[in-house]
Amino acid sequence: MKLLEPIDINGMVVANRVVVPAMVTRLSGGDGFVNQDIIDRYVRYGEGGVGLIVVEAMAIHDSKSGPLLRISDDQFVPGLAYLAARVHDASDSKIVPQIIHFLKVARSGWRQTLDTLSRADIDLIIEQFGDACARAREAGFDGAELHSAHAYTLASFLSRVNPRDDEFTGKTLEGRLRMIGLVMENVRRKVGKDFPLGIRFLADEYIKDGYTITDAKLIALRLAQLGFDYLSLSVGGKFEDAVHKDSEVLYPYTGYSGDRCMPGAWFPPALHVHLGGEIKAFITQKGFDTPVMIAGKISDPEDAERLVAAGVVDMVAIARGLLADPDWVRKVREDRRERIVQCDYCNWCKELDGAHEKVRCIIWPKETLQAPPYALANEAPAWPEGGAGLAADYADGAVTLRWGKALGSVAGYDIYRADDDGKLKAIRAVRAQRWTDRSVMGGIAYRYHVRARDAAGMPSAPSNTAVVKPEPSSVPAASQANE
Repeated sequence: MKLLEPIDINGMVVANRVVVPAMVTRLSGGDGFVNQDIIDRYVRYGEGGVGLIVVEAMAIHDSKSGPLLRISDDQFVPGLAYLAARVHDASDSKIVPQIIHFLKVARSGWRQTLDTLSRADIDLIIEQFGDACARAREAGFDGAELHSAHAYTLASFLSRVNPRDDEFTGKTLEGRLRMIGLVMENVRRKVGKDFPLGIRFLADEYIKDGYTITDAKLIALRLAQLGFDYLSLSVGGKFEDAVHKDSEVLYPYTGYSGDRCMPGAWFPPALHVHLGGEIKAFITQKGFDTPVMIAGKISDPEDAERLVAAGVVDMVAIARGLLADPDWVRKVREDRRERIVQCDYCNWCKELDGAHEKVRCIIWPKETLQAPPYALANEAPAWPEGGAGLAADYADGAVTLRWGKALGSVAGYDIYRADDDGKLKAIRAVRAQRWTDRSVMGGIAYRYHVRARDAAGMPSAPSNTAVVKPEPSSVPAASQANE
């Protein structure tokens, strides 16, 4: 299986092609130091077999931001070193920190923009990135990742809506690329050529007047030319279309660009892979073999394997899917895919992040801060003697499912659906014994079954199958509609 084969990134041999990308946990205190909750979260990913762990964004400066890790001073190095050592002791996973700089925001909705930065401010940011990466190397990390995506400072320089009109002007692509070139030059001078450096940037900004894949391919080429050792692709997550709520700090994942960045259940799976494929093909054509990874609802092992095996991308980044089940890789390797705890993309984790609360998954047992431990010996939940009694009723354009309670240690229920003669796929995870499907259309036959599961993903046998085929709504004849 290509997905489970190793890949060499500038001497950092990653055991497989699965990456947990940086995902803010809000588990650190306001002081920015590593604590036990942080360690437990990342050790858990390592124990689950993830190839590359990108630790959540670490600030290179001291601006207020709520619970956020820091790498802005030597005082943070011992804690970061302990985190890296614990992951290395527990697993074969490689671990790199994501290095960030952000501009100021206020509860009023005000935000600082690039054109307020003086040249001295810019020079300081350049030095801070280099110093932070040097601390990452000192702490024993396997490499570092620069964050040039979403609403962070480096991404704002790359953006087509960059408001500057000096040598960093947003009016030309070269002007927008200038900052990242200076940062990379400073970083390499301080960490050397043998320290793996990745970068995360946007394949599409998904905002009005923002750049698209057309510019993204050229940006990727320049990043490869600068010597970045891998390219990690995301999309959206911008301030420009964020929705401001009274007395709350502006959160860049509340507009359409935020929906594209962290697509909810109504978006299709693997929806950004075409962008990764275009970028990979483009830089390959230009003579660069820099590994490319893409994120965006890639939690189905079949999708992940198909993308890597076909060479569309080199690695897949799975954030919410691995939060829901950090043992995803282990279960794929052991051919226990039926035990994967499915993320249903409810985005409760995103809501917690936006509120600066500790990020966890709603599928986990209540009040826990970490995913349940992996266990092979669990006894699967079971349906009572009379079965699940799954029933499906159609009314007012929606199908409502109801079923009986399963026996044993039940953490929730996974709902599977097939359209006409298609393959049954998990579409929702719920705790209750009832769910309403509002995305059905008349004239199509829908088959459903339900499986109970325990907290570690051990599933019951499927319930009985319920079939519904709603009648299409009446549609006026063309001649009547035009009258």
